[in-house]
Amino acid sequence: MVIPASSTEYLHIPVTLPAGVDSGATPVRVALVTHRNNPADDEWHDAAWSGGDVRILVGPGTSLALAAGDYRVWINLDPPGSEDVVRKAGILTIT
Repeated sequence: MVIPASSTEYLHIPVTLPAGVDSGATPVRVALVTHRNNPADDEWHDAAWSGGDVRILVGPGTSLALAAGDYRVWINLDPPGSEDVVRKAGILTIT
């Protein structure tokens, strides 16, 4: 996905939950990083469910005002039970 640095909008990330897992009972966080390592604890941001997607507001005036560049998009799902799922979800280009 490509978003201009001057735009404030929701970044939508499609997510397929494991069978039987309810998104309403599953907290979700997103990290947008420029490095290749797993995100550090302070790089995660609370996100919200929107249908089958996860969304987070990015751009000027938000906690995610991003400079031009390529960002690795990570998602963290914490469904009930012993799982705590962390996955790389794609690349976001800010122009």
